[in-house]
Amino acid sequence: MSARNGIDDFAALLRRHRQAAGLSQEELAEKAGLSSDAVAALERGRRRAPRPLTVRLLATALNLDNAQLAQFIESLRRSPSGYTPQVQGPPLPPDRLIGRSTELAETTALLNHGGVRLVTLTGLGGVGKTRLAVAVATAVRRHFEAGVCWVSLEGSPNGPEVTDAVASAIGLRTASDAAELDALAEHIGGRQMLLVLDNCEHAVETCASLCSTLLQRCPRLTIIATSRELLRVPGEVVRQVQPLAVPPSRAGLEEIREADAVRMFLARAAAHGVHPRDDRLVHVSRACRSVQGIPLALELAAARVNVLTIEQIADELETSSRILAGGSRTAPQRQQTIDAALDWSYNLLSPDEQRFFEGISTFSGGWTLDAAVAVCWPDGSTDASQAAILDLTGRLIDKSLILIERDAAEARYSMFSVIRQYAGRRLDDSGRRAEVEQRHLAYFVALAEQAEAGLGGDTQAGVLDHLDIELDNLRVALGRAIGRERADDAMRLAAALWRYFYLRGHYTEGRDWLESALAISREQPDAVSSVAQAGALRGAGYLAFLQCDYDDAAARLEEALAMYRRSGDALGAALTLRHLGGIARERADYDHAYELHLESLGLYQQRSDPAGVAWARHHLGFVSWLRLDFGRAGEHAGAALAYFQRNGDGEGITWSQISLGVIALYSGDLSTAEQLLHQSLGRAQRLGYREGVGWSLNQLGVVARRQGRLERAIHLLDESLAEHQQLGDKWRAASVLETLAAVAQQHGNAAYAAFLLGAAAAVRETIGAPVPLCERAETDETLAAVAAALGERAFAHAWGAGQATPLHAVADGYPPNTLSTLDTPW
Repeated sequence: MSARNGIDDFAALLRRHRQAAGLSQEELAEKAGLSSDAVAALERGRRRAPRPLTVRLLATALNLDNAQLAQFIESLRRSPSGYTPQVQGPPLPPDRLIGRSTELAETTALLNHGGVRLVTLTGLGGVGKTRLAVAVATAVRRHFEAGVCWVSLEGSPNGPEVTDAVASAIGLRTASDAAELDALAEHIGGRQMLLVLDNCEHAVETCASLCSTLLQRCPRLTIIATSRELLRVPGEVVRQVQPLAVPPSRAGLEEIREADAVRMFLARAAAHGVHPRDDRLVHVSRACRSVQGIPLALELAAARVNVLTIEQIADELETSSRILAGGSRTAPQRQQTIDAALDWSYNLLSPDEQRFFEGISTFSGGWTLDAAVAVCWPDGSTDASQAAILDLTGRLIDKSLILIERDAAEARYSMFSVIRQYAGRRLDDSGRRAEVEQRHLAYFVALAEQAEAGLGGDTQAGVLDHLDIELDNLRVALGRAIGRERADDAMRLAAALWRYFYLRGHYTEGRDWLESALAISREQPDAVSSVAQAGALRGAGYLAFLQCDYDDAAARLEEALAMYRRSGDALGAALTLRHLGGIARERADYDHAYELHLESLGLYQQRSDPAGVAWARHHLGFVSWLRLDFGRAGEHAGAALAYFQRNGDGEGITWSQISLGVIALYSGDLSTAEQLLHQSLGRAQRLGYREGVGWSLNQLGVVARRQGRLERAIHLLDESLAEHQQLGDKWRAASVLETLAAVAQQHGNAAYAAFLLGAAAAVRETIGAPVPLCERAETDETLAAVAAALGERAFAHAWGAGQATPLHAVADGYPPNTLSTLDTPW
């Protein structure tokens, strides 16, 4: 027996008994139910505190008699069982932790009081998992008697090296035959210890096996793992480490300063000697939003203050992440540029995962599972393709490369912008961009055309919401179709979307897309179907009409009407006639407008189209009340409302309630008018139908003025004016100005009333549309009262000032300073 120490006594005694029994280490291990490495570790003294169960198993396998067993146990008793391993503690943080107070509190509570033994901090590369783990380990270390053991797996790419790294950090001497898990488990034993495994993603299976074994065999062990991928071990509690909070786009100075992402950027910029002034913080905020608060990206962006201004950094980041380089020389290579950080994740993907990762970069604003199948699976949608894409999606979520949104009934997926840009560059490198983007375009053309069919009836609200969600993808698809001069795709997509742009009040955007598509179609006339071209012309014409560009609107609509008639498309012709009737109506050519709507009605009746009939009757009623024919107007509007209510057409119900409300208004029934207009306003707001909102506010303002509730009238009319001005509807904006002038006159501010009347007259002169007949008497009455109150010279001065002021300035509430009486209009 060796005299060096008790540990060697036990090791030597075990070896002597094994040899006396004529057993090899492997044979003894098999008889005892242990691993051969475990026996080897005990004989070499690497395991200094074998558990009593292990000793009994060995004694039984060696057939020791009572005297030998007593000697065996005595040698174990003399061994230093209270040995505390010299563990490697967590690194000292290089700087103060910014933000993370909620994450720190929640994670420490889990470890201290939640009975949790394995917490995985997961998230994309550079999000700050390691930094948070250091803070958590520091905060909870006093609760672990045996201390905190920090294991960096940065340079441990395979299973044996991972195990060796843990053994080394925990103070276990390894032999040439490497340490096994049961050696680690026996070394830790029953000690209360926190083990932190940092950067598990490149050896996730080994780390998962290690954690599972240690947690089963070491009852007082707790583990924190940081990984871009989940371990998927029983008992694992996952905490997704999110980027730092960024300020909203219109945040005030204090809100910008308090945002964690801004605080980190400023701290890192200060390390370079740069301290942005308050007037530069808005650009800091832009930079933080561009990188979405990812800490590594913030660090790398702030490092650029040595060569770029804050404005330049923000401008560059809005279009590219390529300036995110030049990190600390002492940082790991993968944290010195954002691309290096993502290379690390990309290289851990399988070939199928890489192709999928590249393909989903073509989406903008997120995607659904069906969209991913259509774009990333060339063989079409089948049960097998759905299952494959679902599996790939799950794997990339686990690896923190895809985000999932679960708020709606259908899951939606997205990527951080820096990851999407990186994936896009990888797609470029693969040479597959054109084919993948074409599938993206084809999918969203089909989606838009299907949605267009659902924009009438009770599905309208849901379809609009769906298109809202997919708007970024639709815009990207339009841009690709037009940029690559794919005339048919561009025309079909723009034509399918124009009604959505109308209902949501995006008149200018809708016109721009349609005009671009029409320009391409003229260069490639054989590539575009006449149906798509007529639809695009009609849509462009109607949106031009809504912005009171009547000549351009009429030209587009007449061309569309001719195409519909040549092709025998009666329903297309009926709808176009309806739009042409709208132009005549706003130009106060009521007879012609009525004739056009009657012709449209006849076509709808011939084709037995009840929805078209209802809309034609609505517009006949609209023309009727504008020219003071309230009896006929009521008949048409009532019939239209009955149909729209039966079929749940939110847009139609809104317009019918507006018409009936106006009829009640001009008939003197202000209570009924207010009730109907409140209903139309509420419905339009719920639907997100901006034209309906603007009209309802306008007419409610007229009702309030007639009720003598002038302050309420001002509020309603101001809101209506802002809505119509933003939409570009100058015809209705002029009417709102004239009603505001009547309110100003009632307030006794004749100069401001004259200013508003002048502004309205300038708008009407520009668009060539007179005051509607039903509004003319009140406008003339206001004009006469204002002129009498001011006198010729003062009236001319105020009127001229209004005519010279742009509509947007009037809508913003800025009368000219030269009119002292207008400084406080009300």
